[in-house]
Amino acid sequence: MDEDEQGRTSPALFRVCGRHLTNPRPAETTARPEKRRVKENEPHMPNASMEEFEALLNESLEMDTPDEGTVVKGKVIAVEAGQAIIDVGYKMEGRVDLKEFANPGEDSGITVGDEVEVYLRAAENARGEAVISRDMARREEAWDRLEKAYADDARVEGAIFGRVKGGFTVDLGGAVAFLPGSQVDVRPVRDAGPLMGLKQPFQILKMDRRRGNIVVSRRAILEESRAEQRAEVIANLEEGQAVDGVVKNITEYGAFVDLGGVDGLLHVTDMAWRRVNHPSEILSIGETVKVQVIKINRETHRISLGMKQLQEDPWDLVAAKYPMSSVHTGRVTNITDYGAFVELEPGVEGLVHVSEMSWTKKNVHPGKIVSTSQEVEVMVLEIDQAKRRVSLGLKQTQRNPWEVFNEQFPPGTEVEGEVKNITEFGLFIGLEGDIDGMVHLSDLSWDERGEDAIQNYRKGDVVQAVVQDTDVEKERISLSIKALGGDKFAEAAGGIKRGSIVTVEVTAIEDGGIEVEHEGMKSFIRRSDLSRDRAEQRPERFSVGDKIDVRVTNVDMKSRRLGLSIKAREIAEEKEAVEQYGSSDSGASLGDILGAALNRDDE
Repeated sequence: MDEDEQGRTSPALFRVCGRHLTNPRPAETTARPEKRRVKENEPHMPNASMEEFEALLNESLEMDTPDEGTVVKGKVIAVEAGQAIIDVGYKMEGRVDLKEFANPGEDSGITVGDEVEVYLRAAENARGEAVISRDMARREEAWDRLEKAYADDARVEGAIFGRVKGGFTVDLGGAVAFLPGSQVDVRPVRDAGPLMGLKQPFQILKMDRRRGNIVVSRRAILEESRAEQRAEVIANLEEGQAVDGVVKNITEYGAFVDLGGVDGLLHVTDMAWRRVNHPSEILSIGETVKVQVIKINRETHRISLGMKQLQEDPWDLVAAKYPMSSVHTGRVTNITDYGAFVELEPGVEGLVHVSEMSWTKKNVHPGKIVSTSQEVEVMVLEIDQAKRRVSLGLKQTQRNPWEVFNEQFPPGTEVEGEVKNITEFGLFIGLEGDIDGMVHLSDLSWDERGEDAIQNYRKGDVVQAVVQDTDVEKERISLSIKALGGDKFAEAAGGIKRGSIVTVEVTAIEDGGIEVEHEGMKSFIRRSDLSRDRAEQRPERFSVGDKIDVRVTNVDMKSRRLGLSIKAREIAEEKEAVEQYGSSDSGASLGDILGAALNRDDE
């Protein structure tokens, strides 16, 4: 025996001798028994027994024991306390929990005498038993099988037994795989309860033995089988064919209908001739419906379906039932920023554009004029049969308020209203019929500038005005406030003509001239018009309250001003005196002529 054989005795030797040790040290002590004195009368061991012992020892040393970390076969020799005691040979026994023999949701079914494969983790533990595992054996066996299936792109069988974050766990006959939630079915699954514990095929998407990761898909199997079934069903379908189907799913844009293995899309616009806001209004999941195949894409296996195509098209009779300018009662079905849709009958809708909703409310959202489901009277304005469009008018069913106002309040009529708005060019006055009239700056006052006169008004003031003009086509009404008391200037200036001599009163003295007034009409006489004599062209020689005669040089009705001049009056008087009392060649001086004229006046 070599040094190792002399110093230690192998576990196999002690199994042969019926003893089990856990480490070599006790074996070393046992292999070297203390010397004891042999009694004279004690018999010696026969040579034959020693030879047999040596033969057994050599046989034990030559026997190959299984390597730790390998799968070995064993036999169930007992079942107790929820464990199976398994003899794996080589005088080794181990224990395995019965649950390791059971598949998810099943009993172990293990009995005494059954032969099983287990994984040898360690030859001995502290109790001298082999450490074995059925799960690990199944895992190793499963990995070998799964790797082959993965390489061959073959399906594997498994059962979903747990839920984890993002998906589920699947038992693939010993190996645990991850099933992402998106790979459970072709459509999202809300309740996976019926799938738990059910043996079914899966497709391996990815696996890494070193990390122990396996990702599988149930969806891939379903899609493959559905593709085969879909191809067969589509081959028997034709465009225009009417078939029965079952509503499987409802979305906002339509419904998916099962045609017996293949789904077709029934778009919301093809469900009925009338407007359908949501498919759930007319369909429910599980309902059997008759549909028509509108289009088939045999490459992508997409099928478009329709229900309204099996019904009579109401547009065939629209032109006859709804002639131009006819008035009908309809129901508001939808309101948008640009108008409101009104249903004249199921399947026939018309649009009332926002510009045709009200005579007076121009910049108002349609939802403030009408409401959904409201019944309204509308007039047919236009029909486009090709585009299946009907233009309707709401305001046309009522009289034009500007026409009504023009009839009730012709030009010259006084009206009363509230100041609705004040702008830089005038006032807007609210009138009867919910319409507005405008008072321009120039029509606010006779005496003040418009920019100054408008400062006297506030929003909400109730004012009176005179109607000047009503333009029905342009929807405009012109008003005047200054015309309420009549045109005082026109009345005062009615008898005054150019060249007339009038008497005015001085109201103000200024550097450039004097301000005067005649019968409420104010005018300004410039310095140069104060006298014929330049030395007398001094404003200060006049006083407020003085009354003087002046000559009218101009009557401007537009600016409402009189042109007045003292100088022009003096020149006119001189000319008249010359004509009456002398001539330029008589030899009389101007002073003589004027003196004679004055003496005549005194007489």
